[in-house]
Amino acid sequence: MTASTQRIEAAKAALRLQTIELPSWAFGNSGTRFKVFAQQGVPRDPYEKIADAAQVHQYTGVAPRVSLHIPWDLVDDFSDLARHSADLGVSIGMINSNVFQDDDFMLGSLTHPDARVRRKAIDHHKQCIDVMRATGSKDLKVWLADGLNYPGQDSIRGRQDRLADSLQEVYGALDEDQHMVLEYKFFEPAFYITDVPDWGTSLLHCLALGDRASVVLDTGHHAPGTNIEFIVAQLLRQGRLGAFDFNSRFYADDDLMVGAADPFQLFRIMHEIVQAGALAPDSGVNFMLDQCHNIEPKIPGQIRSVMNVQEATAKALLVDAEALLAAQQAGDVLGAHGVLMDAYNTDVRPFLAELRSEMGLEQDPMAAFAASGYAEKVAAERVGGAQAGWGA
Repeated sequence: MTASTQRIEAAKAALRLQTIELPSWAFGNSGTRFKVFAQQGVPRDPYEKIADAAQVHQYTGVAPRVSLHIPWDLVDDFSDLARHSADLGVSIGMINSNVFQDDDFMLGSLTHPDARVRRKAIDHHKQCIDVMRATGSKDLKVWLADGLNYPGQDSIRGRQDRLADSLQEVYGALDEDQHMVLEYKFFEPAFYITDVPDWGTSLLHCLALGDRASVVLDTGHHAPGTNIEFIVAQLLRQGRLGAFDFNSRFYADDDLMVGAADPFQLFRIMHEIVQAGALAPDSGVNFMLDQCHNIEPKIPGQIRSVMNVQEATAKALLVDAEALLAAQQAGDVLGAHGVLMDAYNTDVRPFLAELRSEMGLEQDPMAAFAASGYAEKVAAERVGGAQAGWGA
């Protein structure tokens, strides 16, 4: 067996084990601050969101978990929702808290100067932990809109102290087999200071909390020109990359389909992940889509996004690691760069189509879903009721 054949077979083995979590909110109506465009057949409740997510898994074979957002996905019986998910061949993934849409949280949630408001935010996270217990989820994701618009509005240091205390109480409420991941974002909706603006701030809080707290990296949450793969490498070195949210950005937190804006960046990121062995199911890193499909159909948008991640991963897996190391050690700048570019320029679509056939799937997930008639079926059935969308 040649070295090239060995890489191909190893890549296939890794891709069979790759999983990508789906966000429940990606299947509802969404939009910008200016307009939410309604689509036919979008889910009216969390049960229908799960059913749509199961379609993505059915045709890609690598999306077996669905992330929930509380309170958007509140139901009377979460154990029943978990059973519903299992019946459809998927499971409940991360539970996302929401402390950014209540009027009480206008000036902050876990960092708010009023102890009553902080208590409300902490109790909401404890509610999310109860949802985790009912659904079998092991991960709590925390993203905060907390921050300041004006200098002097509040104490910068005081807010960090309050955040640390609040996170410590939430972390202490977790069961021994549950984890917390803390997401960062450098701006919006706060513009002067965001309380968790970068990976360093998130990491410092996680280190203070304990071994079951890790950082969430969202590809859209960085300033223009940020070298995201460097951050990935650093967090992996520390064993603190807990989750990775895929999307694309042109200007800000655009939440566009992963790989749409800069597919080469996605490849570079996946190369660091592959090099560190973080693609393995037992790595502790949860890979997830976090996107809003505002104008494109929801289910096909998620299928295409999964395929984009698979293509970038496949290219990263085909990098000739031995040739790359040899060139690096020899100081062969162009040779090392050429090894990466050879892998990136490889057309992996036939390779992935062959892999899907071997997995018992249709070679073209997009075409297979379109031919299934599911979209037409739900458009006819889901009539009436409030459509579940952004903020629902």
